[in-house]
Amino acid sequence: MTSIALCTIHSSARSIARLCQVSRSAHGTADFHSFVARYSTLRKCAFLLGGKWSFIRAGTRQMSQASPGRILLGRYGVFLAAGAAAVTGVLTAGVSHFQRAEMATKISKVEEEEGNIRERCKSFMSVPVTDIKVLEQRKDAMSARMEMLIMETQAAFCRALEEVDGGSFRVDRWSRKEGGGGISCVMQDGKVFEKAGVNVSVVFGNLTEEAAKQMRSRGKVLKGKDGKLPFCAMGVSSVIHPKNPHIPTVHFNYRYFEIEEGDGTKQWWFGGGTDLTPVYIDLEDAAHFHKTLKEACDKHHPKYYPDFKKWCDNYFYIRHRGETRGIGGIFFDDLDSPNQEEVFNFVKSCAKTVVPCYLPIVNKHLNDSFTPEEMDWQQVRRGRYVEFNLVYDRGVKFGLATPGSRIESILMSLPLTASSTYNTSKTFFHTKKIFTTISKNELI
Repeated sequence: MTSIALCTIHSSARSIARLCQVSRSAHGTADFHSFVARYSTLRKCAFLLGGKWSFIRAGTRQMSQASPGRILLGRYGVFLAAGAAAVTGVLTAGVSHFQRAEMATKISKVEEEEGNIRERCKSFMSVPVTDIKVLEQRKDAMSARMEMLIMETQAAFCRALEEVDGGSFRVDRWSRKEGGGGISCVMQDGKVFEKAGVNVSVVFGNLTEEAAKQMRSRGKVLKGKDGKLPFCAMGVSSVIHPKNPHIPTVHFNYRYFEIEEGDGTKQWWFGGGTDLTPVYIDLEDAAHFHKTLKEACDKHHPKYYPDFKKWCDNYFYIRHRGETRGIGGIFFDDLDSPNQEEVFNFVKSCAKTVVPCYLPIVNKHLNDSFTPEEMDWQQVRRGRYVEFNLVYDRGVKFGLATPGSRIESILMSLPLTASSTYNTSKTFFHTKKIFTTISKNELI
């Protein structure tokens, strides 16, 4: 049995359907497309810490009995779906809204001109980590092509965020004495974004034993020479923490790894993904976000989206609390088949979704009002984000285990402000906890 929330009807006339995060019994998660169809009439609710569904304050209405199929319980309301009649209307409204939002959002699109590296570099936030002449000489090598892709992804996302915020990113280049460096783009205390970071790193050298152990634990057979394992790693990563609690946090990371073994052969793989962490879940936003990622995946393989969505659900899970971090997205690692060119093209498609899957959601909620209580809940949810990143995140662990890593860039993903209030469930929900349960199969 999986717990669902008794959802509240928002005291204002919001038309947005908001939904809670899913209880993770046996790591089970709901498919948002199915969930939209089944529970299109549910309204705003929040995620109760501890992996259960619950409700939030939504006004000051006293306990009363409403028409059949609808019950209001004081400040904590219940709205039970009375059929699927509204499904078509909700989905149609969602599609039309995002079509309008996407048309209204000016998206910086970088043309794919892989033969003209110097010209492409003009649009970047900074000159690449690798010297342009070296990139030109090695333009057919995967490491050069991937570096150009991550630089383009950084620039496109930063420009789009600057346009909606009105602020500008601070561009901070850094170098690593052991080899390589990076470009950190950070915007703090903006109009829309409390903290926005978009990082590129290109590093090389020899793997430490600790880093090699992490890879062996994932099934990698690594054969070095004289105790050395030369490697090259590069990627673009971003975490955006908005001020408004109705604009979700987004994270993405796309990376390439190459290791040269003792006999001169090379192992390579790609990894990455994009996921969304709302404070208050909006069904329309969730459907748009997942639909955008699914379309990118489906261009390459019909199993990519379902497989990588499940991987994302399992990865972004706070095991010590039994909670999901957000509503998921896609996640994959160690991807090295069917061949390098096809995997690179897949990663390229994924990287091109980071603007269209997120910016329409940002624009939609720019003028949403919010209360001090909603801001308090945002701080608690951010605290959970911090816990995941410091305890489980592979990228953070690998970065901290790599000599010469730049700590500021590794910990850029942390929010500017967060809360770790003691015994949060009692503080926020007191004694009014009312649950209804349905079977897990009905959710999925």
